Amino acid sequence: MSSSTVSVVIPCKDDARLLRVCLAALAEQTVLADEVIVVDNRSSDDSAAVAEAAGARVVRCEEPGIPAASAAGYDAASGDLILRLDADCIPPVLWIEEMAAGFDEHPRAAALTGPAQFYDGPAALRRPLVACYLGAYVVVSSAALGHRPLFGSNMGIRRAAWREVRDGVHRSDQEIHDDMDLSFHIGAEHRVAYLRGASVMGMSMRPFYDGRAFMKRFSRGMRTVTIHWPEDFPPRRWTRLLRQGASR
Repeated sequence: MSSSTVSVVIPCKDDARLLRVCLAALAEQTVLADEVIVVDNRSSDDSAAVAEAAGARVVRCEEPGIPAASAAGYDAASGDLILRLDADCIPPVLWIEEMAAGFDEHPRAAALTGPAQFYDGPAALRRPLVACYLGAYVVVSSAALGHRPLFGSNMGIRRAAWREVRDGVHRSDQEIHDDMDLSFHIGAEHRVAYLRGASVMGMSMRPFYDGRAFMKRFSRGMRTVTIHWPEDFPPRRWTRLLRQGASR
């Protein structure tokens, strides 16, 4: 069993109902987190009260947007490892145990990410839609990054690595994807590993419920990529990463 301490961070805004389910699943883990941090991003519902009732630590983030909320949670975390999921996620019982073990198995990796599946929506569509959704994200992001991206619903980062990049991430830009932005900064100097065969995170099919919201995700993805240009224009970034890899 890993000796590392673990903080779990959940950015949340007006998601009390699903947050309650997520926190209940975290309470059933085979290895419990040393702390669970719910970042309340100006919720108008009782998300903060739900978090406190479940024993989570509530961190208030008045700056709007998931990038700001996620960063506030990472800043507040005290664990050696910071695991991240969303309020609408349902982690399998082995999630924390396998993520912590994954860091032990990949000592040179600064961050880990794992698989996910939909737990709601039409049963017949869950598998093909998640394959398209995550497959497209991985293919497009990998081309921009030169390595696999982190996926915000199922990821972890070493706190020491976060401390190195925290001042460079675009935490004040709510029109980007924070997990991809973090991937740019972590991957510039560190390795990102994928946990094959690990427990599959349950997540909601909500991205497909609203066409306009889905297109906003796409536009935010494009902004996340281009905001790092010209320094991280793909050929320049790939060349730099290849040179770094050869020197390691």
